Amino acid sequence: MVDKENKQAESSSKLLDWIDQRFPYTETMKQHITEYYASKNFNIWYVFGVLAMVILVIQLFTGIFLTMNYKPSADDAFSSVEYIMRDVEWGWLIRYMHSTGASFFFIVVYLHMFRAMLYGSYKKPRELIWIIGMLIFIVLMAEAFAGYLLPWGQMSYWGAQVIISIFGAIPFIGEALVEIIRGDYSISDITLNRFFALHVIALPLALVAFIFVHIVALHEVGSNNPDGIEIKEHKDHNGIPIDGVAFHPYHTSKDLVAIIIFLMIFSFVVFFAPDMGGYFLEYANFEKANPTATPEHIVPVWYFTPFYALLRAVPDKLGGAIAMGLAVILPLFLPWLDRAKVKSIRYRGWIYKTALTSFAISFVSLGVLGVLPAEGIYISLARFFGLIYFAFFILMPYYSKIDKTKPVPNRVT
Repeated sequence: MVDKENKQAESSSKLLDWIDQRFPYTETMKQHITEYYASKNFNIWYVFGVLAMVILVIQLFTGIFLTMNYKPSADDAFSSVEYIMRDVEWGWLIRYMHSTGASFFFIVVYLHMFRAMLYGSYKKPRELIWIIGMLIFIVLMAEAFAGYLLPWGQMSYWGAQVIISIFGAIPFIGEALVEIIRGDYSISDITLNRFFALHVIALPLALVAFIFVHIVALHEVGSNNPDGIEIKEHKDHNGIPIDGVAFHPYHTSKDLVAIIIFLMIFSFVVFFAPDMGGYFLEYANFEKANPTATPEHIVPVWYFTPFYALLRAVPDKLGGAIAMGLAVILPLFLPWLDRAKVKSIRYRGWIYKTALTSFAISFVSLGVLGVLPAEGIYISLARFFGLIYFAFFILMPYYSKIDKTKPVPNRVT
């Protein structure tokens, strides 16, 4: 029995040596997993990155199977989705996993970004990680928007019509740009084909490439932690960070628990509330797109509504487009807007804590206002919360500099 185990171990070792001679498998595993040291005081906020990876895998696999039966033409798109739901074996499950995954993707990404704002993960030396992360977010928004049109439902059609028309507000090139995006004078068969190609091929490739670069950049400078302390500055005689633990098996075991809990919640939504009251799957999208009948209230899917609320809050079309664009772009400059000497909110003063809390409330409020009719008090509230949203970024160089901070310990707590 012992001899048999020794032979198996020897065979495995030979196979690994053969692979290492041709591909740096062991070196890569050590660099990024087994000998990648991360802070030992990670908390629940640090699970959303790995959950985003899990959702990405779900979206890629379910997307592949949906593509096998989907027909990207104006005449057949809606009926092909109905065919997947009714006649393809387990098609309803695959479709619900994909639609639910899209919403969960944004929930996880928004929380992941908020964690970076809590603990200053965008500050030196992680500016590039943050920039790449923002590019991932922008590509993800484009990917979601392209996929939103594909069911060819009533809200998909008119939501896309409204969003695409925003580009028409750009002086001189607006109308030409809208025609380029649509590929026609109105949303039609060619638009659907174009968005299908972007959603299935171009944007997923860009998304995976950016995520790969994001992870490589992260592992080059090391992960931040709730204290905002660089663990690489305190190493033992072997060159290992004193306050760090190997990513595997310590953090992978924690991540596995988080993944199991997440999949339980995800499965509950998929099986018992896939439409989530009309927010994950809009009820209007169960009707085929009708270019001659405008819905009473056009609303994009929920994860776009904070920016949609800003668009509607400005009376001028160009002004609304600028406000929406700035809302997406401004977070990109956080590494240079934040002048504080500390990273983590644990050691920040009351000014930053108040500003970040106000920002979070304004973002959620704008999301709620984005699904409500653009009238009366709702418009006034959208403008009020929009001012708070932009003030957080515009005034940051001033309030982050004058804010009184606490002493940062030398070691993680």
